[in-house]
Amino acid sequence: MYTNQQNAGERLKMIAEQLAEDVTLRQYERQPDLRQRFGPSGIARTRQDSLYHLRYLAQSVSLESPLLFINYIIWLKVLLMQYKITAEDLRINLELMKDAISTKVKPPDRELILSYLDMGMYHMRGEESVPSFLQPDRPYFREAEQYLGLLLEGQRRQAAEFIMKLYDDSIPVQDIYLHIFQQSQYEIGRLWQLGQITIAQEHFCTACTQSIISQLYPRWLQTQSGRKRLVATGVGEELHEIGLRMLTDFFEMEDWNTFYLGSNMPVESLIRYLMEQPADLLAVSVTMTFHVSEVARLIEKIRSIRELDGLKIIVGGMPFNIDGDLWKKVGADGYAPDAGTALEVAAQLVPDTRCREN
Repeated sequence: MYTNQQNAGERLKMIAEQLAEDVTLRQYERQPDLRQRFGPSGIARTRQDSLYHLRYLAQSVSLESPLLFINYIIWLKVLLMQYKITAEDLRINLELMKDAISTKVKPPDRELILSYLDMGMYHMRGEESVPSFLQPDRPYFREAEQYLGLLLEGQRRQAAEFIMKLYDDSIPVQDIYLHIFQQSQYEIGRLWQLGQITIAQEHFCTACTQSIISQLYPRWLQTQSGRKRLVATGVGEELHEIGLRMLTDFFEMEDWNTFYLGSNMPVESLIRYLMEQPADLLAVSVTMTFHVSEVARLIEKIRSIRELDGLKIIVGGMPFNIDGDLWKKVGADGYAPDAGTALEVAAQLVPDTRCREN
C-alpha cells in the first residue's frame, strides 16, 4: 500500500517530462547566452539533465529519503563543472524547477516535494571536496595505487601480472577484491566525476578489472559442494555489475552454490527462475537512485508468492550506502555495503542447514 509520500513521488514522476520541457524553455529564455555556450545540442542536454533531476527528486520523495536527493545534488555540482556548467546555471535550473512544481503540482504534494527540493538546493551552497578513496591509512594502499596507475596508463597485461603476483605472494584473494579492486573502482568513479579521466577510460579500467577477476577464478575456484544457494542480480537498466560479481565470488569462496544472473534482469524472468531453482538468499544490487523503486516492487512481488516464503533478500549499492535505513523501506531482510559484510549478514539470515530442499 502506498503512503502519501509514495503517491506524491509517483505523481511527480508522471509529469517529469512535461516539467523538464518547461524548465528548459524558461532557462533558455532567462539565459540566452546558453545557446552560444553549448551550441545546437544544448537544449536537448538541458532537457535530459532536468529530467534526471526530477526523477531523482521523485524517487527521494517516494522513499521518504531526503538524503538521496541531497547527495545527488552535491555529486552533480562537482560533475557538471567538467561540462562547463556552473553552480549558478544549476541554481537557476533548480529555481525554475521549483516554480514549475509550484504551478503544476497541487497541495499537499506540492509542499512535500518542494521541501525535498529546498533541502537539495540548500546543500549545493559552498565548496564541495571529493576526497580520494585511496588513503594511506587503508590496507594495501600502495598496491591499490600501483594497480590503478597501471590501469590508467593502459597497461592491461602488466596490471594482470601485478595482481597475479600479489596472489602468488599469499595476499588473500578477498583482500585483493575489497582493498584493491573495490577501492580502485571507487577512485576511478571519482576521477571521472572530476573530469580527470574520460568515460572511455572508465570503461577500459572496469573491463580490465573484470577480465583480471576472470583470470583469478582458476586459482581459487573449487567444486561446489555447499548446500546453501545464492542468486544475485541487478534490476532496472543497470549496467554496473562488477560489485555484484565480486559479491557472488565471495559467497563462492565460502562454499555457497552461487548463480549470478547479471544486471537488468526482467522481474518475471527472475521470479520464474526462483520458482524453478529455489534459493536461500537473493542479492539485489542497484546503482542509480531512480531504480530503487524497482527493487521495492520486485521484493513486494516476491513476498506475494507463497512458494517463495522462505527466501531471504539482501540489497546493496550506492543508494543504500547513502541512506542506511533505505533497505528497510524497500522490504529487504538486510543490507551490506560490501561483499565481506554481505557474508556476515547472510550468516545471520540463513542457517547452516538449508531451510529448503530441491
